[in-house]
Amino acid sequence: MSLAPLSRSPLVDQATRRLREQITGGHWPVGHKLPGETALAKELGVGRSTVREAIRALIGAGLLATRQGSGVFVIATEPYEDWPTRLRRAAVVDLYEVRSMIEVRAARLAAERRTDADLAAMDRALAARRRATAEADDPAVVDADIALHSAVLAATHNPLLTALFADFVPVLRRGLIDLIALADLRAHDPTLGDRAHTALVDAIRAGDPDEAGRIIERELDDTLRLLNRA
Repeated sequence: MSLAPLSRSPLVDQATRRLREQITGGHWPVGHKLPGETALAKELGVGRSTVREAIRALIGAGLLATRQGSGVFVIATEPYEDWPTRLRRAAVVDLYEVRSMIEVRAARLAAERRTDADLAAMDRALAARRRATAEADDPAVVDADIALHSAVLAATHNPLLTALFADFVPVLRRGLIDLIALADLRAHDPTLGDRAHTALVDAIRAGDPDEAGRIIERELDDTLRLLNRA
């Protein structure tokens, strides 16, 4: 398949897009060696430097790789997406399924490892959540809810768990704010789950990992069912 010449700037973006189309469309399958820079530049009607920049961009996207002394080869037909990009594109339902797996175990660990400072942080977040609920301030409720769950994660004293949850927060926040409105949660529960969250903190305070795990699993499962219906 011949490559039509390009016109007008930005030429690098156009060249990158055209080469990407050749790769993702299967015209250059995995393992295929790309034509040389001179040949590509001639077909695209651009300079070699433009081709070089386009190839560099596609290497960064994980589609191409340079083999010393051999040339540039196709190594994938779909661009690589890093973790933050995947999270931004994730459906809230998918995120909640993963969240449930993480937080049930985290609640159990928090009940075993919590300190007085951890419990104080949970109490503050719980109080902030109640104030926001009373004021019918949905974004503030969500922020306080996330702060409470973050405090539970922090009580595990596992930095990988807290960092992973922090990565979830932007997508999670948007989804929860939308859910309160879409599912009309206040009509079903004006306190927006205050009893369950209070019970969670109490179980952690009592050092009861089984109860803490059961409470958070039930709460997240209930929210997941609402998400699936929304």
